[in-house]
Amino acid sequence: MSFIGTLAVILVATTVFGHLSVRLGMPAVIGQLISGIIIGPAILGIIQPDELVVNFAEIGIILLMFIAGIESDLQQLRKFLKPALLVATCGVIFPIFVMGTFSLFFSYHFQEALFIGAVFSATSVSISIVGLREFRSLNTKEGTTILGAAVADDIMGVIILSLLISLENSSAVDINNLIIQLTFQCVFFIGVFFLVRWIAPILMHFSEKLLIPTNRTISAMIICLLMAYIAETVGLSGAIGAFFAGIAVGQTNSKKVVVMYIEPIGNAIFIPVFFVNIGLGISFSNSLTSLIFIVTMTLLAILTKWFGGYLGSILSGFTKQSSNIVGAGMVARGEMALITAQIGYNAHFIQKELYIDLIFIIVLATIIAPLLLRWSLRQKVD
Repeated sequence: MSFIGTLAVILVATTVFGHLSVRLGMPAVIGQLISGIIIGPAILGIIQPDELVVNFAEIGIILLMFIAGIESDLQQLRKFLKPALLVATCGVIFPIFVMGTFSLFFSYHFQEALFIGAVFSATSVSISIVGLREFRSLNTKEGTTILGAAVADDIMGVIILSLLISLENSSAVDINNLIIQLTFQCVFFIGVFFLVRWIAPILMHFSEKLLIPTNRTISAMIICLLMAYIAETVGLSGAIGAFFAGIAVGQTNSKKVVVMYIEPIGNAIFIPVFFVNIGLGISFSNSLTSLIFIVTMTLLAILTKWFGGYLGSILSGFTKQSSNIVGAGMVARGEMALITAQIGYNAHFIQKELYIDLIFIIVLATIIAPLLLRWSLRQKVD
C-alpha cells in the first residue's frame, strides 16, 4: 500500500475508534491507540510501522508538545518548579528500584534488570496533555507540575541511559563523551533562556513584516523544528525542544494566531498518526509465554509512577486529591520509553523477546494512563 493509502486508512481508523471511545465515556486517545493495535501487525496487519509513518508520528509528538508549550503559563511553571523536580525525582527512583528488583525474580541478570527500570523511569507528557486539555487543567498547579516533572524526568532518563551505556562499554572515551553530552545539554538550557527572553520575540516581530501568507505561523514552526532538532542533537528528546519553543512563542503577541493555524493541522493529521504508531508496536507473538511478566510489569509500571508522583506532591504540600492527579498524570509512557527500549535493544542490552515484551508493557501502560488521569480529574470536578 502506498503511503497516501496508509495515511487514509490511519485517519479513518482513528476517527471511527476515537468517536466510539468518546461515546463510551473514554478519551478519544484511547480509541486512537487501540486503532493502531487493530490495523497494525498485532491483528489485521493492514498497516506496518514503516519509516514514513514513524516520521509523521515524530512530527505529531513535536506539534503536540509545541502546542502544549504555547498554552503553558510560564509564571506557573516557575512557581511550581520545586514540586515538579521532587515529583520527577520520586518518579524516577521508584520504577528503577522496584521494577529492577522484580525483574531479577524473572531470572533477568542485573544489567537487564537495571535497564528495565530505566525504560520505565520516563513519562510521556504528550499523552497526559490530551487529558489535561480536555478538562482545561493544563495551567492548574497539577497540570503545571506534571509538565515540569515530565520534562525533568526525561532529562534524568537520558542521563541514566547514557551512564548505562558508558558503564557497559567502560572506556575512558565513553566517559568523556558522556561529559561532553551533559555539557551540551547544559548549554541547550542556557540557550532556552535566551530564546524565551529575546530571540523568539525578535524573530516573531520581524516575521510580521514578511510578505507571505501565514508569515507568523511559518516563523513559529521554524523555531519549533529547529529547537526539536537541537534537542535531539544534544541527546535529549525532540519533544523537549518543541515544548520550550512553544513556551517562547507563547510569550509573544503571535500566540493566538499560531495556535489557530497549527492546532488544526496537528489534530487532523500528525497527532493521530503518533498515537496509532504506538499501537503499531504491539505484537502478540511472545505474549502468551511472557504473560505473567507482562501483567506484573504493567501493574508495577502504573503503580511505581503513580506512587512516585503522589509522594512527591504530598512532600510538596499538595492535597491528597491534587497528588492523586499528579500521580495519574505521570503514569503514561510513550516516545521516551520506546526510544530507550530501542536503544537498549540496538546496544544488545536486551534480547529480542524481552524487547517485544517491553513494547507491549509500554503500550498497555499508555492505554491505561489516560483513563486514570480522566478519573482523577473527574474526582476533582465532582
